[in-house]
Amino acid sequence: MPVCAIIPDMAERFEYKVLEIREKLLGGKMSGAKLEGLLNEHAAQGWQLKAITNAEVKGRIGPGGVDGILVTFERRTG
Repeated sequence: MPVCAIIPDMAERFEYKVLEIREKLLGGKMSGAKLEGLLNEHAAQGWQLKAITNAEVKGRIGPGGVDGILVTFERRTG
C-alpha cells in the first residue's frame, strides 16, 4: 500500500483575519444587508468566511463591552 507524505514546504498555508463588529450603542441592530456587503467585499479580496461568533466586543466608551460578533475569514497564502 502506498504511503503519502506531506512535505512541509509544499503544505498549504493560510492566513486569517478577524473582524469585531458591534451593534450600535443606541439600540440599533445589525442588518443582514450590512453583513452581506462585508462578506462580499472580503470575498472579492480572496477571503473565505470561516466562522461567525457571538461575542462581547469592546465599546467606544467605558470599560465594558457591547453585544456584537466576531467574523473570521481565511485565505490561502503564497
